[in-house]
Amino acid sequence: MDIVTLLPYAIFGAITCVVWFVVSLTGDKENRVSERLQDIRDPNRRNKEGQAKQEGVGGVLNKAAPALSKALKPKTELEENELKIRLANAGFNSPNAHQTYLAIKVMSMIGGVLIGAALGFITWGNTQNGWTAFVVGAGLGFYIPELVLGYMRYKRKQNIFLTMPDALDLLVVCVESGLGLDAGMRRVSEELAETAKDLCDEFNLANFQLQMGRGRREVLHDLGIRTGVDDMKALAAILIQADRFGSSIAQALRVQSDSMRVKRMQLAEEKAQKTAVQMIFPLVLFIFPGIFVVLVGPAAISMIDSLLAM
Repeated sequence: MDIVTLLPYAIFGAITCVVWFVVSLTGDKENRVSERLQDIRDPNRRNKEGQAKQEGVGGVLNKAAPALSKALKPKTELEENELKIRLANAGFNSPNAHQTYLAIKVMSMIGGVLIGAALGFITWGNTQNGWTAFVVGAGLGFYIPELVLGYMRYKRKQNIFLTMPDALDLLVVCVESGLGLDAGMRRVSEELAETAKDLCDEFNLANFQLQMGRGRREVLHDLGIRTGVDDMKALAAILIQADRFGSSIAQALRVQSDSMRVKRMQLAEEKAQKTAVQMIFPLVLFIFPGIFVVLVGPAAISMIDSLLAM
């Protein structure tokens, strides 16, 4: 084998070593010392670490997340809060969710670099196509978690929006029957646990925060921010105003429920009106050619036969 054949493999190995070196530099060298000090201060920590080791891949990822996410850590508190809100909109409310997400982005980028380098340099060698595959692999590996997170946010917000009118109707019935807002939310969570899982999870978390002693206004405000749905934010604002001025919560819930039901009906009518326009493209591309062949085909064959007979 000549040096031209071995060059792509050498480049791939060098890139792998560089990536491994960069990842090793991002680690905290004082972790072992700090762990020993924490073990001396808290002897029960060793048992917790033993349980964490038995968690498998999730435990390993959680343990490595602070070191891996250091390279992509937000520079300001505002950026970090925005990232936490985006993750909360997708259903990830853990305090360490942002570190785990950034660690996944780093691991995905490294995987994209390795795959792109392997495919590019082995297939095309040290050429422009090889380096293009390397860059494309790194870019895809970096942005795939963003696309997945965006899709999860969209689906969860849609599920919450579509299930809110039914949940509000049941909440109105619970409040008018004598239950408080907290008990009504708990009852709604029990009744709609299977059909509106995302909304019930948010209600359960809000109830848990209320039981832990947080103020109702803060809990309702966080509920609207956490879901990311505009109608939930409006509902939270209405409930906060009703709680502040002492007005009827049932009336506020009924008004919001009627408004959401009208909005959902308007969205359904809009999709129905779009159906006629959207059906044009499959009709022209798939159905019309078949009809054209069936109707015009016999006449075309007859014309060809008559021309050949002349």
